[in-house]
Amino acid sequence: MIPTRRRALVKTRTGLPLHFPSMSGWNDRPNSTWRVPSQLTGGRRRHFWLLFGLVVLVIFLITHIPNKSLTTTDEPKAKWAVPPTWEKLKQWERDLPQHNINLPFPEGKNGRYVKFSNQVKRLGWNNALNEILMNTHLAYESKRAYVFQPHVWKEEHYAWPPEVYRNHEFLPHTPLNAIISGPSAGGPWDMGDDAPRSISEEWFDVVCPPEERRIINTREVKPNIGWADGIDIFNHWKKILLDATERCIEVEPEHHTKDFYPQTFDLWLWGSTRVLSLWPMFSQSPTSRLLEPSPIVLSAVERNTYLFNPSGPRPELPVSRSPYERMLAIHARRGDFKEACLHLAKWNSTFYSWNLLEELPDSFTPPPGGKEGENTPENIENYLEHCLPQFDDVVAKVRDSRYEYQQQSKAGPKTLDVLFLLTNAKGEWLDQLKATLKEDGWHTIVTSKDLELDQEQTEVNMAVDMEIARRAAVFVGNGVRCCYFL
Repeated sequence: MIPTRRRALVKTRTGLPLHFPSMSGWNDRPNSTWRVPSQLTGGRRRHFWLLFGLVVLVIFLITHIPNKSLTTTDEPKAKWAVPPTWEKLKQWERDLPQHNINLPFPEGKNGRYVKFSNQVKRLGWNNALNEILMNTHLAYESKRAYVFQPHVWKEEHYAWPPEVYRNHEFLPHTPLNAIISGPSAGGPWDMGDDAPRSISEEWFDVVCPPEERRIINTREVKPNIGWADGIDIFNHWKKILLDATERCIEVEPEHHTKDFYPQTFDLWLWGSTRVLSLWPMFSQSPTSRLLEPSPIVLSAVERNTYLFNPSGPRPELPVSRSPYERMLAIHARRGDFKEACLHLAKWNSTFYSWNLLEELPDSFTPPPGGKEGENTPENIENYLEHCLPQFDDVVAKVRDSRYEYQQQSKAGPKTLDVLFLLTNAKGEWLDQLKATLKEDGWHTIVTSKDLELDQEQTEVNMAVDMEIARRAAVFVGNGVRCCYFL
């Protein structure tokens, strides 16, 4: 038996480590010395040559067999072995100027604060962003400082496996300032606006110790507003927060067995036209106007902008030098999304959030015949056409969108010759799609997987995709996914 207490580590071309027993452990006995083959006799010589042959064989395999023979069938989500630590960013958040107990009202020890501990967790980033922004605006209108929290990931969406989570976290957390900037993440309000700035949940524990908090459980509020219109729900909560005399308020969720969506603005609201009454107020609010990508996201966009430089023939008409003004971006998620689409079809869902706005070019009305929990085969097929479009549908949508954009331009002919595919697709389906679109005249095609991202940018890659799409002249989204860059 070969001892294994000391091991030398060799990396293959695939990045998978192969462990070899170190030579000091192979013959690890007191006072033993190493001898060359001529000094070995009998069984020891045979052992030496067997080990030597094994090493030569492994080296040959590493250098001659294609990578796919040494890799597992599951492609790693990230090329970095471990996620970033975020220690510098976390310290930056701790050092925000509003984290000062001696600041005058409406901040400091006499300030008024609200923490939404019922905020959604373990859902997609856009679901979380919806609520973060609306909760921020509710706090703003209630003259309280919003308490921002890290984004808590749904495990399968995270780029790294559980065994390498930071500090052995049960669920991966990403600092909010790694993803967005603006008032929701502790940034300043407009010049002259004396509203209190958002604080971190870590600082909330300092300025609002548990014994000084008023706890409001959502079961005390939500039954009274039920299925009310969005603006009525907002105003109901606003009055509660304004009228409360307590400095510190924490909103806690009802138990999930009694309210599976205990958020202040819950999924039932975001998935219905009731949310639209909030749009006029929210879209003009400083929470919305001052929202920006984080510096980390912006750095990722800038380092990849060169990929979008048009590579086709020079257009006959004058065109913009900016590739984004010549870009069509389309969201074409595959793989795991089919199950999500089937689930939405089963519950006869509508488009999500602001995708329900009437002024948008595409709309969707759930077809009759379905009911909560089940639907007809015909209706399910109808849903999949919108939620998980097939190959020909994607090609046709790209083609039609370019034509409509060019026809409706009031400033003269417009050129669209740069295509960005926000997708998790890979393999033959994606290769064929790119080839077909290239035949349609798209000379510059970039996918999410083409982006070069460092360790920190990899963790927030969904926000990188969103920012690129936000800059595009035309964005074709998926109505069941909410995107705040519309």
